[in-house]
Amino acid sequence: MRKITVTKNEAGQKLLKLLAKYLDTAPQGFLHKMLRKKNITLNGKKADGSEQLGEADEVCLFLSEETILSFQSRMGQKEKENENERVKALPALRVLYEDEDILLLNKPVGVLSQKAEASDVSANEWLISYLLEKGALTAEELQTFRPAVCNRLDRNTSGILTAGKSLAGLQTLSRLLKERSLWKEYYCIVCGRVERSSRITGFLAKNEQANRVMVTRNKESEDAAPVVTEYVPVCSTGQYTLLRVHLITGKTHQIRAQLASVGHPLLGDGKYGDAKTNRAMRERFGLTSQLLHAAYLAFPDKMEACPQLAGKEFFAPAPALFARVARDLGLYTEELCGRSGKYLQGKE
Repeated sequence: MRKITVTKNEAGQKLLKLLAKYLDTAPQGFLHKMLRKKNITLNGKKADGSEQLGEADEVCLFLSEETILSFQSRMGQKEKENENERVKALPALRVLYEDEDILLLNKPVGVLSQKAEASDVSANEWLISYLLEKGALTAEELQTFRPAVCNRLDRNTSGILTAGKSLAGLQTLSRLLKERSLWKEYYCIVCGRVERSSRITGFLAKNEQANRVMVTRNKESEDAAPVVTEYVPVCSTGQYTLLRVHLITGKTHQIRAQLASVGHPLLGDGKYGDAKTNRAMRERFGLTSQLLHAAYLAFPDKMEACPQLAGKEFFAPAPALFARVARDLGLYTEELCGRSGKYLQGKE
């Protein structure tokens, strides 16, 4: 017999959903049968699986240990060791902020936010490894609840990633992202002189096979989504401009494609940038990816859930290569490269 005591991160879901996570390879028919036969009970009573769980509820599995283990998918020891080694090989991810509900990371270039394929190792795997290592998470808890990264940045875009450590944190971040209640700003270096602030509107359609998007002024296909980006020039040399970008909608490659569509492609961008300029930047700086950094994040002033985050602002320092290119091109500013990674008190 095995007893599961429902934690705060497991509360609020249906019993059957919890069982499907805990015995994740068991057929639904098997779970219903065990409930009917009282081989699985809730708080000592018969249940049908539709019950909503509360914190400290007790679920008892009157099953042999062999049966339980047979219905739990487990990564082999060798696979675990290989994944741990690949996690350790990731470029360092810096923790900007952490509390019991959320964690903010400064993601470097070259790291996936989330897996694209089963064999990938991403910031998600780094997060799990980090929490297990510091004792904020146990292997048993992972069977029914997984902390996760909530927003996505392209592999070669650096900056702030949000992650939920608790169910409340995951739900809050997901809601804020869906409602677009988080204020997000990026920095990028683009080709050409940009003299005034502007807003770009249009529609974006993705080509999944080519992993590219097309931006148009009018909706030219059913799957095209509206996109809006605002930008402010910070400084310019005439040949290049450092921009601060406010992302209003958040679609794949949005900033890169929209700025390229108005004649200001990002330096280093192999998909939407200028090939001749990128070649020169590669030879001069070793630059092989777009200079785009998710630098700033601000939470709403009022929050019912996770109130400890209300009104807080965070800044992630730019990567060393970004700072070097900006300095050498005459675009270095304290605004981009001189602030600390601590959260800022008061809006600027």
